[in-house]
Amino acid sequence: MMNSNGASSSASDGGGRDSNPPKRNSKKPKYSRFTQQELPACKPILTPGIVILTFAVIGVIFFIPIGLASLSASERVVEIVDRYDLDCIPKELRNDKLGFIQSGQTNKTCTRSVVVPRYMKSPVFIYYELDNFYQNHRRYVKSRSDKQLRSKKYEQDTSTCAPESTSADGSPIVPCGLIAWSLFNDTYSFSLNNEPLVVNKKNIAWGSDKYRKFGSDVYPKNFQSGQLIGGAKLNASIPLSEQEDLIVWMRTAALSTFRKLYGRIEEDLQQNQRITVVIENNYNTYSFGGKKKLVLSTTSWIGGKNDFLGVAYLTVGGLCLFLALVFILLYLFKPRTLGDPSYLSWNRNAPGYSN
Repeated sequence: MMNSNGASSSASDGGGRDSNPPKRNSKKPKYSRFTQQELPACKPILTPGIVILTFAVIGVIFFIPIGLASLSASERVVEIVDRYDLDCIPKELRNDKLGFIQSGQTNKTCTRSVVVPRYMKSPVFIYYELDNFYQNHRRYVKSRSDKQLRSKKYEQDTSTCAPESTSADGSPIVPCGLIAWSLFNDTYSFSLNNEPLVVNKKNIAWGSDKYRKFGSDVYPKNFQSGQLIGGAKLNASIPLSEQEDLIVWMRTAALSTFRKLYGRIEEDLQQNQRITVVIENNYNTYSFGGKKKLVLSTTSWIGGKNDFLGVAYLTVGGLCLFLALVFILLYLFKPRTLGDPSYLSWNRNAPGYSN
C-alpha cells in the first residue's frame, strides 16, 4: 500500500515493534500456562492391575478389619431386655388393657426378675424402650415452644403448643405442647439380694440441652392440671434445667422404636445374679398397640449393642474383594489390549476391523 508520497506504509516502525499495541483496557487475559491449562498434571491410567489392587486394599485393609472390630465390640456389650407391658397386667384384666391402664383404682405395681447373663462392668445403663410410638410425627414434633423452655420472659409464648397450650382459665402451661404432656411416667426400682441398687439419674441428658435449651429460671406451671393426664408430672419447685427426665424425653426420636436413658447403676453385676425390679406400669401404650421394654446394658467404644455397623463394613469389604476377584478372572480369561483404539465404537466399522 502506497501513501501520498509514494512510500510504502507498514504496520511496524523501524524497530519492528507493533504500531498498534493492545489497548490497556482490553479484557483479553495475558498468556500464562495456568490460564491455558498447560501446567503439568498427573494423569494416571487405570490399568487392570491398579483397579484390582485398589479394590483388594480397600477391602482387606480398611473395611473388613473395621467391620470385625465393630462386631467384636458389639459382642462384648452385655444387654438384658425385658418386655413387661403384657405381663404387668393381671390375667383377668388382659381383655381390657386400656381400661386397666386408665383406671385409677387398679394396682399398677409389677415385680419382675431378671438374671445377669454375663459379668456387667459398671456403669450399667438403664433404658426404657417404646415401640410403635411416632415421636417423629409432624404435629407432635411442632407442639412445643423452645423460647418458653429457655427463658421465663417467654412464659406466655404458647402459640405453637396446641392443643396443650393453656389451662382451662387461660393461663399458660409450662412446659407446653404435646411432647412435654406425653412425658414417660413408668418408674423402676432395683434390688439385689434384698439390698436396693441405687439408680443415679444425674447427668443423663446432653449438656448442651441442659445449659442452652432449658432455662434455670423456668419452673413448671399448670402442667398436667387438666382432666386428661398425658404422662408424668413435674416438681413445680425444680427448674426445667434440672429435670433431666423431661430433657431426655424432649429430644424426640427419629424412628418409631427408640430407647431413652432412665439412669445408671454404678455397681458391677456378676454373672447369674438375679435382680428384682419393681415397676410402676403407668404409661399408656395400649391405646395404640405399643410395646414397653426395660433394658439394662453396658457400653463399648462404639456405644451400645449394635451389629449393623460391623455387618455394613463387612458387606462393603466383601463386595470389594468380590469385584477384585471378578476383574482378575476377566483379566486372565478375556484380556483386552490396553489403549487399543480398535475397541472405540466409531472404529468398529473401519476396514480391517475384526472381533
